[in-house]
Amino acid sequence: MKDYEVLQKINEYGICAIVRGISSDKMCNIAEALLKGGVKIVEVTFNTFGAAQMIQELVEKYGNNMLVGAGTVLDPETAKIAISSGAQFILSPTLNLNVIKMCQRYSVLPIPGITTPTEALTAWENGVQIVKVFPAGVLGSNYIKQLKGPLGQINMMAVGAINTSNVSDFIKAGANSAGIGGGLVDNKLVKEGKFDEIKQRARIFVEAFQNAKNNV
Repeated sequence: MKDYEVLQKINEYGICAIVRGISSDKMCNIAEALLKGGVKIVEVTFNTFGAAQMIQELVEKYGNNMLVGAGTVLDPETAKIAISSGAQFILSPTLNLNVIKMCQRYSVLPIPGITTPTEALTAWENGVQIVKVFPAGVLGSNYIKQLKGPLGQINMMAVGAINTSNVSDFIKAGANSAGIGGGLVDNKLVKEGKFDEIKQRARIFVEAFQNAKNNV
């Protein structure tokens, strides 16, 4: 899948599940719960032990039904490992131009983290189509609205303390998508094997996204 097709899917599906700090033997259970709940995007963070192997397994087993990406990618070397493992997008908490260049070299979608308008424009000027506004929950949904005013050409994913109470606000404010961590894939639920609860949370987030998108 081309990078622009991945972007289209992200904007269509809307909710990206962020998986961090879980054991590899739980990954397939999580993926199945997310899919049953309607979430079709998953990001495995690279501060998770065995992240590359998890990404490879997810792509092999669920690649036809789910977008699989890598998160917490801080340098081009890690980006290359993620890309070689099959990651379809690369999410970073910061703006690193070398990570962007590595992604572009292999036609993989980069999603750098930005906080300021200057960072957002710098990313755009370097060929980035979508940025991760982080930490969005701290900045607030109105911050997205203000960014989109002069920078409406840039797709924005809201990430950081996004939950069922505020996700609609961010989409209505102009975010094209949202990345959800503990509010969706709660590590306590994973350890307790409560995958049905993850499925239910996924449904709530997907419904909130669709309702907000329909009312923009």
